[in-house]
Amino acid sequence: MSNPRNGDTKPPCLPRNGLVKIPTQPNGLGSASITKGTPAVKNRLCQPSSVPAILSPALTPRSDLPIPSLASPLSLAALAGVSSPPGTSLVALNSSEAIPGSEHPSPERLPGSPSERQLVVDEKILNRLFWYFSACEKCVLAQVCKAWRRVLYQPKFWVGLTPVLHTKELYNILPGGEKEFVSLQGFAVRGFDGFCLVGVSDLDICEFIDNYPLSKKGVKSMSLKRSTITDAGLEVGGLSTSKVARDWEWVRCQKGGTMDYPEEMSPWMSLLSGCNDFTEAGLWSSLNARITALSVSDCINVADDAIAAISQLLPNLAELNLQAYHVTDTALAYFTAKQGYTTHTLRLNSCWEITNHGVVNMVHSLPNLSVLSLSGCSKVTDDGVELVAENLRKLRSLDLSWCPRITDMALEYIACDLHKLEELVLDRCVRITDTGLSYLSTMSSLRSLYLRWCCQVQDFGLKHLLGMGSLRLLSLAGCPLLTTTGLSGLVQLQELEELELTNCPGATPELFKYFSQHLPCCMVIE
Repeated sequence: MSNPRNGDTKPPCLPRNGLVKIPTQPNGLGSASITKGTPAVKNRLCQPSSVPAILSPALTPRSDLPIPSLASPLSLAALAGVSSPPGTSLVALNSSEAIPGSEHPSPERLPGSPSERQLVVDEKILNRLFWYFSACEKCVLAQVCKAWRRVLYQPKFWVGLTPVLHTKELYNILPGGEKEFVSLQGFAVRGFDGFCLVGVSDLDICEFIDNYPLSKKGVKSMSLKRSTITDAGLEVGGLSTSKVARDWEWVRCQKGGTMDYPEEMSPWMSLLSGCNDFTEAGLWSSLNARITALSVSDCINVADDAIAAISQLLPNLAELNLQAYHVTDTALAYFTAKQGYTTHTLRLNSCWEITNHGVVNMVHSLPNLSVLSLSGCSKVTDDGVELVAENLRKLRSLDLSWCPRITDMALEYIACDLHKLEELVLDRCVRITDTGLSYLSTMSSLRSLYLRWCCQVQDFGLKHLLGMGSLRLLSLAGCPLLTTTGLSGLVQLQELEELELTNCPGATPELFKYFSQHLPCCMVIE
């Protein structure tokens, strides 16, 4: 894992999309990829991340301790809080990682000092040490020895991570050519309650349910990508995770709907992406009331009837991410009164048929939204944005990227009414000009502003942004009219933490050097 304080970059095993490949293990545990949630910033390049990435507040590392990585070993004696004996070397993963010039430890230990062997397997030390490493590095470290794997396989080290299993990784080929489903015990030990399955069929779903030890307790998160799963497979998957939930829902109805779900039936999420073999009838048979987050993208059979199923079967829905080319304005009126209270996130990406009439239905059906994306809804105009601004005053994040009909007038509506807005995405809004940026300059709560490929933004528009002390992230990637002189003025934004200047003609090497001197705490993406 990289150390932001010394300027190192992430190891090459961490690609920009957040996926991590687990090396094949000889113990029959199988291989997989692991992804840590969804990136908070869209399309951002690889960068030094905070250390540790999944560290809880109670386990925040001491600032006086060096931050280790696979390339920079940490003295275990120092981590234990004792002085290293003179002549001892830092502990590396193997002999090839020994520190140049360091001496080998003396065979004779000083009186009272812990031996290096004891330090290496001390679980108290290891429990602190392993928080500093990325998911990819933990997968490697778990293969060092049984003691390390026993510590690393505690569920606390894998919270927030989702294994990604491809079809070919689910089976071992036996000498006779037959296929045997791999053991998933290693995933169960680490407590994974969510999976992403890629390229699977109905049979693969059944095999997974039969072989994963925790499937009987209910998988809380299931993602299916680019799979040939049909309605039958969806129903089987839904039954495996929702039979108990349906029984409990019947009990709740008998009690007037006043009972809460037990802890073992906590809310869960589901994702379908690129699955073109199931129909809307399959959704009706597989969705259950326990789902609180649902994502559907690139599934060609999803249309208005699918939204009707979602609205009627998911009363506790809190987040809906939808990319469907055949969903119309009518579908946005299906949401129930309870969903209007519970649903706080709605992302409609590339829903080409949605117009301002659909926006009217949405703002009346879901008045408590805090996150809204209309990215790629190319028929939405300034009037639709005005409806959003007037009716969704709780919005903290708004994405209007790839909405070519949006003009400066829409930004005036946003600045006047959305006083709690913290993130605004205007990528590819080609009609936005410097006048629109002058409206945004009055927004005291705005922390993240994306203006990628806004081809009419000029240096004069940037001057309006220089007084926005709350701004922490600014993306100007692909803005062709910005000059070196105009960009240099951004040094006035001393609180800026990230600045993206990819494909900006005015972003010269001299400018980046200037930023490194005057914005030392800002990460500038070239």
